[in-house]
Amino acid sequence: MSTFDSIQRVFHERGRLAICSALVGAPRGLSFRQLQESCELTDGNLNRHLHALGEVGIVTAERKTGAGRPQTLVRITAAGRERFLNYIDALEAVVRDVRSAARAGAVPKPV
Repeated sequence: MSTFDSIQRVFHERGRLAICSALVGAPRGLSFRQLQESCELTDGNLNRHLHALGEVGIVTAERKTGAGRPQTLVRITAAGRERFLNYIDALEAVVRDVRSAARAGAVPKPV
């Protein structure tokens, strides 16, 4: 298996990368608005990405009601966290390989 086989397409999009990065750093989760502001996404884009990530078990969203307005709390799942961190490790390996090849003046070979 090559390094590129570990790069999961579900994360390899700017919005989803931003969402997962924000959620990995917030173990108790983030509100929809906090996530939207952190990732600089519109309501529609954030919803679309959360739906895609939720379909494959990477994130969960829980609607909480109580005093005041209802709030949606988004969390990364344990499996989603592991998959995302493995994805980050794979990206780092690709970057290391490219940097190493560039320093050596070699043409990087496919991994």
